[in-house]
Amino acid sequence: MGELAAWEVIGVIDTEGDCAEWTFPAVPGAVRTARAAVRTQLRGWELDSLADMTALLVSELVTNSLRHATGPIGVRLVRPAEQDDGLRVEVSDPLPDPPRERAARPDDESGRGLQLVASTSRRWGTRPGDTGKTVWFELAVPG
Repeated sequence: MGELAAWEVIGVIDTEGDCAEWTFPAVPGAVRTARAAVRTQLRGWELDSLADMTALLVSELVTNSLRHATGPIGVRLVRPAEQDDGLRVEVSDPLPDPPRERAARPDDESGRGLQLVASTSRRWGTRPGDTGKTVWFELAVPG
């Protein structure tokens, strides 16, 4: 976690046990920091096989949060308790409006994040919070 401190992580909430949570400032470096934190945690949980896809999807959702919200961005991982359970990943921000999937044209430079989440995750969705919203997804854990 020492290398993450240099990237201005607002605070690590919890990285022990079955759940890891971080809160990042809404600055461009948050995407890189979130990816690194996710990869490090998944390695610690011996879920390396999910690291690339999880980091990619977290990058997309954190980027969406940066584009549309101005407050801190939360990232939460929940390790599966059973083999049949999926890895649950949540990205929260203070903007209450749920994200919308849209059809990106071939030359668009954005607009594919939620499509990527929907096509690669086992399940995904959004839920309102007290001060914003959370976008979540689950990835199957290879057996």
